[in-house]
Amino acid sequence: MEIPAINLKAIVLVHWLLTVWGCMAWLPPSFAWGNFGVLAVGVWAIAQRDSIDAVLMFLMGMIVTILTDIIHIGIYYPLNDYGADRARDVFRFSAGMAILSLLLKPVSCFFVYQMYRERGGDYNVNFGFPSVSRNRDAYQSIDQQDESSTPANPFNQAQDSKPGARTY
Repeated sequence: MEIPAINLKAIVLVHWLLTVWGCMAWLPPSFAWGNFGVLAVGVWAIAQRDSIDAVLMFLMGMIVTILTDIIHIGIYYPLNDYGADRARDVFRFSAGMAILSLLLKPVSCFFVYQMYRERGGDYNVNFGFPSVSRNRDAYQSIDQQDESSTPANPFNQAQDSKPGARTY
């Protein structure tokens, strides 16, 4: 079964719209800053079609905002409902859009990861830490010592000669 191709523009547009609607009533400014910041990186990924880094940063930002959205909704969801009918309707709509955005983010992460793979990304993510190479062609085996390079007498003295006078 082949995965359908979803356009990155559609993902950014849907999440932008859901974030705008989610911020209408009750979520704090940190929710908006986090989500709109990640969407700005998504616009960068749209603008540079061949950039692997842009798509990877957008993917990592989406993953982080899943966690921060859960925290924002969990902390700031009010215990009491708004008094007026209009305020209650706006709150319900805003909460529904924020929750819908949160539910769509793992699906969007899956499609963004597929785009990352299409642009040439691979499974291993390098964060700049040094790594150990498995290339052992340059190493010499301990079992096979080269006779010409290691003399029998390590001090290069003749066997029957006396040690020379030391000069200090």
